[in-house]
Amino acid sequence: MTAPETPVAAAPPSTPPLALLLDVDGPVASPVTRNVKAEIIADLVALATAGIPVIFNTGRSDAFIREQVMNPMIAAGIPAGTIIHAICEKGAVWFSYTADGPGPIHVDRELAVPEAYGDDVRRLVAEDYASHMFFDETKRAMVSVEQHITVANADYLDEQKLFDADAMELMARHGLGVVRLDHHEPDSDDQVDYRVDPTIISTDIESIRLGKDLGASRAVELLAAQGITPQAWRTVGDSRTDYAMADWLHHNDHPVKHVDVRPADGVPEKPYDILTAEDLGLDSTIIHDDAGGAFLRGWREALTT
Repeated sequence: MTAPETPVAAAPPSTPPLALLLDVDGPVASPVTRNVKAEIIADLVALATAGIPVIFNTGRSDAFIREQVMNPMIAAGIPAGTIIHAICEKGAVWFSYTADGPGPIHVDRELAVPEAYGDDVRRLVAEDYASHMFFDETKRAMVSVEQHITVANADYLDEQKLFDADAMELMARHGLGVVRLDHHEPDSDDQVDYRVDPTIISTDIESIRLGKDLGASRAVELLAAQGITPQAWRTVGDSRTDYAMADWLHHNDHPVKHVDVRPADGVPEKPYDILTAEDLGLDSTIIHDDAGGAFLRGWREALTT
């Protein structure tokens, strides 16, 4: 009996009608379970198979993307020749994958947090915060801690404030300048090189040069290397910092609309269109991956039928 052949994608168009630049936590992966629904994986595969560039732009590590996104997409049947790009740790790490698995991991070492500081944060978590959060050992450039799934989010957020204050104090001990939200603690040269960035389930400690705008820049470069220039972009996120993707694209003359799957944080005034679940006729309570999945399904139906 002859084994079924692996599907082969047609050559991607050089000017696809749309490219997707997707935050992962929230729009794609549930912030509660950290997993990605099978229907979202199916829609991502269908869109990529149709020649729509799918690019992830996330603070997550490459290990998380491989486990929660890449492996399920491969299992769902990415056609041979289809390339998916993943920009991780807010632009410090990136790689691409196909049906055969991941390609080389690229790391911008100039954007990495000093190793000695990371070691101290690891000890801090183990000694004082292990009941609420864990140290993410998969990060290559950032230092991140994350809420245990078994901990109530309200309890974690209370503890997060204490951890963030300790992380700032550690920065000062290492002679490093740091900012958290509106709180600046410059170093002895009056410089601020690092950021403590709290989210609803984690805290990222990172170079101030990292961000979703850097990820957007890398996304355009990765597609350009393939000879691909999308006619328009859709960026998708669940926080105010995710707007930086669309900001960068708009500033660099790329047509873009941004999808906010958690608009309760407040929708800012922008020179480009902003979409929420209500634009799909859904209730405002539809957020996170429920809203992200609805948009992916809509784009799949519009672009693949």
